[in-house]
Amino acid sequence: MKSVHRIRLTFTLLGALALSGCLDEDGGSGDDTSSGQVNFNGFSGLSYQTASQSGTTNPAGEFRYYPGETITFRVGDLPLVSGVPGRQFVTLLEFFEVTRTELETPMADDEGLSTHTLTEQQVLENTTLMNLSRFLMLLNWSQNVSEGDGIDIRDRVIAQLNTALPDLTAPIDFSVSESEFTATDPMSPANQLLTAICFYPEDDELCDELPTQEEIDNAPPRPENDEDRDPDIEYSEDLQAKKDRIENAVRTMEGIDSEDAQTYLTRELKAISTTLANRYFLDEDVASHPATDTALKQVAVRKIGGGLSLAELEAISTRPQDVQINSADWQSGEVEYFVAGPSGGESELLLSFRPEDTYRWVRKQLRVIIR
Repeated sequence: MKSVHRIRLTFTLLGALALSGCLDEDGGSGDDTSSGQVNFNGFSGLSYQTASQSGTTNPAGEFRYYPGETITFRVGDLPLVSGVPGRQFVTLLEFFEVTRTELETPMADDEGLSTHTLTEQQVLENTTLMNLSRFLMLLNWSQNVSEGDGIDIRDRVIAQLNTALPDLTAPIDFSVSESEFTATDPMSPANQLLTAICFYPEDDELCDELPTQEEIDNAPPRPENDEDRDPDIEYSEDLQAKKDRIENAVRTMEGIDSEDAQTYLTRELKAISTTLANRYFLDEDVASHPATDTALKQVAVRKIGGGLSLAELEAISTRPQDVQINSADWQSGEVEYFVAGPSGGESELLLSFRPEDTYRWVRKQLRVIIR
């Protein structure tokens, strides 16, 4: 680990509007609600309810809410979570109070600076989160959620889900152990529900009833010669092949494992973090000062469109023998530093800061050259 001097100033947010838009989330013209979305690449088919708004998320995963409201999500008649704070981006990691609380505590990276990404990876080990994520990914119309794609829970899937819910042997409980949630013998409620859903058009053969063993046994065997076969007759071998195709098209929890879910969620989290970081910049990227100029210098965090509002700010110099940090001020977003080394030296000033109303940290850097 590099030798660094670290300054950290922390601001406790008292009375802040917990759901004010850190990423510009105002509603459209004539609409004073805020717009949020589930995940980055979209999540359609989730029903949502706030104290004042209700609806279904569109392909972008969008929902409407007023700042301060919490959200209840469900798929059709299946309740998922409640009490989720409304924000511009809501990920599945923020669906549960325990994981939301964990996200508020950053971890230190190799530079000794706070980061949310290590905390996110730790949260991804939560069993309840994994159970829910895997289940929702399996409700996607195409089983695999490709990079850059969102989750698409279609009306046909929701209709079948609602039909199957009353027949489950027990309610779906995302908080049980992974082995209980994914059990196949006896079949868990989650698997009972998945196997009752056909993810193909209604008239597709794969949505037909399974041929029974009695039907297969009673059907005539297929003639060896093609010219002897009757196209209007389903032979025993045909029924067995049809049964195999239908069974192979059935989804179970084994279709998506925890690693698949973690990969998907990590992509979504990274995209949101990048979007947030792109809204901020330093007022200079490279600074050059003579070795004889030891006066205090400043570098400031700026936000595109203005309105900078930070909750925490940390700063280090990677080569304090050449450039040292004097102070960091979260209120102004400014870091003061001074030249401490000889001509030819240089250092990177690393600034890590957390905007208000988000657990995410942004990293920016300034190269300081001593001439």
